[in-house]
Amino acid sequence: MKLNEISDNKGARKGRMRVGRGIGSGKGKTAGRGQKGAKARSGVSINGFEGGQMPLHMRIPKRGFNNIFAKDFAEVNLGMIQKMIDAGKFDLSAPIDHAALKAAGLARGGKDGVRLLGKGEFTAKVSFKVDGVSKGALDAVEKAGGSVELPAAQPSEHEKKTARREANKQAK
Repeated sequence: MKLNEISDNKGARKGRMRVGRGIGSGKGKTAGRGQKGAKARSGVSINGFEGGQMPLHMRIPKRGFNNIFAKDFAEVNLGMIQKMIDAGKFDLSAPIDHAALKAAGLARGGKDGVRLLGKGEFTAKVSFKVDGVSKGALDAVEKAGGSVELPAAQPSEHEKKTARREANKQAK
């Protein structure tokens, strides 16, 4: 038997029904759609329509909320970083940042940067340049002799507004 001789068993694959091809086919004229009405026409869009009654998805109470100000971090555990260090995927002379983690395949997504989490064993003396770190991860990195550099905190909108108000008072 050769690769070009391999085929399915007889009847394993059923061909599609060609509708609307004359009365002799058994699926001519209305093509299995019945008689007239919205469902017989193209572009049917009545899924979920309840005849003018308030639809179910609008009758049921909603819960929870979606915080539009939440930061989107790529979360990376120290145990995975240690595995990649042991495999030689990182240059230990330079600090490990978002780009290095992305190149190693550890940080996926995270438009606001990377956050280190403390799951797993960590023994390497490495410096990190990340946007967030958990308390456990910070302790583990410092215990191993490494360091974590975080970005400078930006003032909140309230603090900016207060500073502008004070500056305006001083100008008068």
